[in-house]
Amino acid sequence: MKLTKLLPSLLAIVAISFTACKKDKVADQTEFETTFELSANQGVSDNLLQDANEVLNEAAYDKNLQGVGKVGDVNGTTGILSCATVTVTPLTGFPKNIVIDFGAGCTSPNGVTRRGKILVTLTDSLRRPGSVATMNFENYFVNIFKKEGTVVWTNTSTATVKSWNRVCTNGKITNTVTNKYWLHSGTQNVIQIAGANTPLVFADDEFNITGNRTVTNEAGNTRVGTILTPLHKKAICDNIDKGTVQIQGPSHIAIIDYGNGDCDNQATISIDGRTPRTFTLC
Repeated sequence: MKLTKLLPSLLAIVAISFTACKKDKVADQTEFETTFELSANQGVSDNLLQDANEVLNEAAYDKNLQGVGKVGDVNGTTGILSCATVTVTPLTGFPKNIVIDFGAGCTSPNGVTRRGKILVTLTDSLRRPGSVATMNFENYFVNIFKKEGTVVWTNTSTATVKSWNRVCTNGKITNTVTNKYWLHSGTQNVIQIAGANTPLVFADDEFNITGNRTVTNEAGNTRVGTILTPLHKKAICDNIDKGTVQIQGPSHIAIIDYGNGDCDNQATISIDGRTPRTFTLC
């Protein structure tokens, strides 16, 4: 009789435990997928930030604002601005206002389509230590992504090393295909590792990037990213081609791997050491 009365209670406990376990698994899988989504978002953000850096450098070379050589010496550019209009005011003295206008949309020789404007205020020649470049975006798109926010580059170079501190605030990227957006911010240090001996040639420049960042999706979920091995960017490549970033989630750790140096637009994400998934940078 006692067993008969006890049996329903035992069954209820088992049912509750089973339901709780099932809910835990669903919650864990949701968190797993959120970490993957935000890791991919971070990868795209980093890549678009580097693309903006390339546009700024090319404009500075084109308008003799690097602080090296003289007008007419510039060569070896990458052609990013072949379909853009660059306006600089005032013609003499600093600070200068730079408008890089890709109009209603045009595709550069490397196959990247940009439209809209990048607005820059430059306090001194771009390669002069202490100079500051503040960048904003006006209806600016790179392929399917709309980019917003403010990026501040401060030249921290020494006599032997060319370097910049880069701070991104109020960053926002919108995927115009899915209509989803995410927010991003962070501080990075950029060091030039090749091309410094040929300051009038931009195409042979290479950079290493270190630092931290955060990314937040529409639902308010946030992940923190830390560069484990420096991100590598060649001026002649469209995308970051090497380096790893760790993305810390509540229960899972993701590693973004940008590859082995090939100039492609693919990177991978591995979560907790599982089989990597490939995603597209731009």
